[in-house]
Amino acid sequence: MSWRRSLVKLAGFEVEQLRKRLMEILDRRADAELKLTLLQAESEGESRRLATDAEAGWYRLAYLEGWRARRDGLKAELVALAGEEAGARDALSRAFEELKKYEQIEADARQKALREEARLETAELDELGLRRAAAR
Repeated sequence: MSWRRSLVKLAGFEVEQLRKRLMEILDRRADAELKLTLLQAESEGESRRLATDAEAGWYRLAYLEGWRARRDGLKAELVALAGEEAGARDALSRAFEELKKYEQIEADARQKALREEARLETAELDELGLRRAAAR
């Protein structure tokens, strides 16, 4: 295996690793968004319960403080994940560019080898033709 092919394989491996990392980040982000949606639905359900249960009002303040803390934590996590996602996308883009560069280098080397092989074959055929012409 040539060193060029090794570079292409290594770059391809890096691209795959970065794709997996990006997918993990997107999964974590979707989970956080789902948790935030469920938290909002839970708050609405608690508000409806307050309308029917007078004693629930005693616990409302503590519930709201806890709910806000969880919501703020989820929002902070979403902001962090958005930054991590942007970084992962940039890294994936750079790795993909490197992969394409190495693939182009390998393709150019293959083309050069094919041209050299064709040139040598043509030279051999010319020499064979000259020998036959000289033999007549």
